[in-house]
Amino acid sequence: MNATQKKEAMRENERSAVKQYVTFMIGNEYYGVEVLKVQEIIGMTQIVYVPNSADFMKGVINLRGTVVPVVDMRKRFRMPEREYDMFTVIIIVEVKNRMIGMIVDSVSDVVEMEESEIQETPHFAVKIETDYIRGMGQVDDKLVIILDIDKILSASDLEKMNQDVEEAK
Repeated sequence: MNATQKKEAMRENERSAVKQYVTFMIGNEYYGVEVLKVQEIIGMTQIVYVPNSADFMKGVINLRGTVVPVVDMRKRFRMPEREYDMFTVIIIVEVKNRMIGMIVDSVSDVVEMEESEIQETPHFAVKIETDYIRGMGQVDDKLVIILDIDKILSASDLEKMNQDVEEAK
């Protein structure tokens, strides 16, 4: 087996690898993030507003002594806001070695998908931000948008959030 064949075999193994995803809803759409990136899921709790923060940053929460910035995913995805209800949760994820809370409408399930089942993000003619979408997969009769959690927030977004968190302490 030459080097090219070895690389191709490794790529094939990666594509057929089964991964688990935590799925959740925002609006009528299903989204998923790798289960390994999810630290925990908590119910809505008191969020402390941070003045002059990014518009999609709802504020910060105190999670067992750690100040965690919280992002409203509806605002991040430029969707209309809605009142939080008993199904609204905060998914605590690790983004570039930083804990961040994502407010979502509801959490659905943990599903398994093979890498080969995840299709690449379609390229749109109009300017639609898709950098943070890793791909799309089908689970039962649902289309699930798989998010690349490390790309949901840009480096400048993370820097601004870190400044906001420091000011909140």
